[in-house]
Amino acid sequence: MTKKPKPTEPAKPEPKPRRNYMVALAAEVPAIAKHALGSRGYAEAGLFTHWAEIAGASLAASSLPIKLSFPRGKRDEGVLTVRCGGAAALELQHLAPSILERINGHFGYRAVARLRIEQGAVAARKVVAPPPPLTRLEQNEVAEAIQPVADPEIRESLARLGAAIRRRDKAKTGA
Repeated sequence: MTKKPKPTEPAKPEPKPRRNYMVALAAEVPAIAKHALGSRGYAEAGLFTHWAEIAGASLAASSLPIKLSFPRGKRDEGVLTVRCGGAAALELQHLAPSILERINGHFGYRAVARLRIEQGAVAARKVVAPPPPLTRLEQNEVAEAIQPVADPEIRESLARLGAAIRRRDKAKTGA
């Protein structure tokens, strides 16, 4: 009489080791975004998040990247599907070589080989203009405020922060 072997349970994947320290959120976002957006065709999440910088503010206001698909087994020479309105579709078609060059320059390799244009409604998005530059007087005020700080790295960080706050406040008041 032979005994049947007991079925073994499949091995559970080993959990990630716990960390006893803080990690910057920016270090974790790409992995989270890849997991969340990868199934929707956003394998290169930066394309979606930086579309306004890549395509330009005027074109980005009337277009939206929908899907990036690659040939099987490759991570380059992809096809980017972009949704845009009627007039923007014509503009995008004429600017396609330039847009492809900007996209591939953004990623540093030939990620996208072709644009596929899909006409449709794009929700109106407000494109925010960059804040106005500071005057020499405002720059001097920021420099005076951080003068007592001894550490040069901290002083430089505070100078950037102070300038950014001043530019933001200046943009709000419209000055």
